[in-house]
Amino acid sequence: MSSAVRRGLADAISRQAIEQVSASPSSRGADWRQAVVDTVNADGTVTTTDGVIARRASTYLSPAAADVIVVTVSGSGQWMALGRLASGTSGWTTLPLAGGWAAVSSYYTPAYRLNGDGTASLCGLAQLSGTLADGATVATLPTEARPAKQVRAAVQVATGYFGVMTILTTGVIQLGDYSAALPGAGNKWAEYDCFGRYRLA
Repeated sequence: MSSAVRRGLADAISRQAIEQVSASPSSRGADWRQAVVDTVNADGTVTTTDGVIARRASTYLSPAAADVIVVTVSGSGQWMALGRLASGTSGWTTLPLAGGWAAVSSYYTPAYRLNGDGTASLCGLAQLSGTLADGATVATLPTEARPAKQVRAAVQVATGYFGVMTILTTGVIQLGDYSAALPGAGNKWAEYDCFGRYRLA
């Protein structure tokens, strides 16, 4: 075997060894990277689009396919999904109000926000002048902000009158269960701040 052939063979073996070491978590130590969820498994793990099976951290709630997450691997090759990465500005999105309702300028504009931990939040105050029926729709949430079960909270709907605001699983937000029959005239309010935080799942 010529010296050139021997050198070529040695170089090829060296490159293969380096590649194998680089691919082994136990050789390179702990590491982390971004990944995209392909499937959510019943055993508390997720499978990423590149085939990694990672156990979810207890803070990674409501996992879903297409989530962009952080995964980390130990020196022994054990994978963990730390949680979902933020998308967009993670700020407030204006809440679509029902007809007749308008934001009150001296308060926060009615809006919703996804918190990234399996919860969402509402804020703001809206006003309606005139008659408010029992079970009236005051706004509708988009799919991403709808709870899996109905949630409700007590609110003041007019001066001296109280009721309940309910978020339905369809995203519809209603006012009802008033403490007494509401007057036909005068201002009525939808206090979205009552849902400072609510579960999505």
